Amino acid sequence: MVSHLYTLAMTETEHLVSAIKRHLKRQGMTYRDLAADIGLSEPGVKRMFASHRFTVERLVQISNLLGFTLAELAQDAMLSEKRLHMLTEAQERELVSDPRLLLVAVCVLNQWELQDIVGVYRLTEAECIERLVRLDRLGLIALLPNNRVRLQVARDFDWQPKGPIRSFFFDAGLGDFLRSDFTGRDQIIDFSHGMLTETACAAMHAEIKRLRQRFAELHLESLAVPLSKRHGIAMVVAFREWELAAFSLLRRGA
Repeated sequence: MVSHLYTLAMTETEHLVSAIKRHLKRQGMTYRDLAADIGLSEPGVKRMFASHRFTVERLVQISNLLGFTLAELAQDAMLSEKRLHMLTEAQERELVSDPRLLLVAVCVLNQWELQDIVGVYRLTEAECIERLVRLDRLGLIALLPNNRVRLQVARDFDWQPKGPIRSFFFDAGLGDFLRSDFTGRDQIIDFSHGMLTETACAAMHAEIKRLRQRFAELHLESLAVPLSKRHGIAMVVAFREWELAAFSLLRRGA
């Protein structure tokens, strides 16, 4: 008997496949591992994910393997899509108004648990829970029983272009970040200069967007590793029309 294909609108299918990929990464499973568990070849699994063509039976099988029912996995995919992709100015303003609130927010966005935060930073459990409650009210997280946290913010979310967070970063963070010779392990800084057309500039913007997405994907992959083996990594990518001030002074008419 031929199984019916699981047919959804393309965006719904993409969200469900993204949810499956996310949980595979969190559990440290590769396509090869999945193929062995569901009785397919690795190329067959890759084709299935690339084409987004799954039978209902196959989706149920994969969901159960990940510890979910198909309904639970679909709900997770829906919740993920509803997550915030940009904070409001009011949300950002409250975050920067309290350094401890901002600290707890950064920690939970990086999947730290309550005991991790109070174990590393000088916050009591009560102080941490108070900040978690505020983050819940702000809509950044859902605070669950036993102080567990479900993120309401997408991993690739962005800050307001001229909002409080960016201002805070430029005033308090950027100088400190760049105060390094970038010669240590896992450190790199590069500088390039050229003359590009508008089309080339648009292509570079697209590449930067893909780089940010890849950074988010690697973050998710790293969640399968214990916190003690993960390191806080910051990446700054800047791109604008620019000329060294000393050169500008030499322009005719300057």
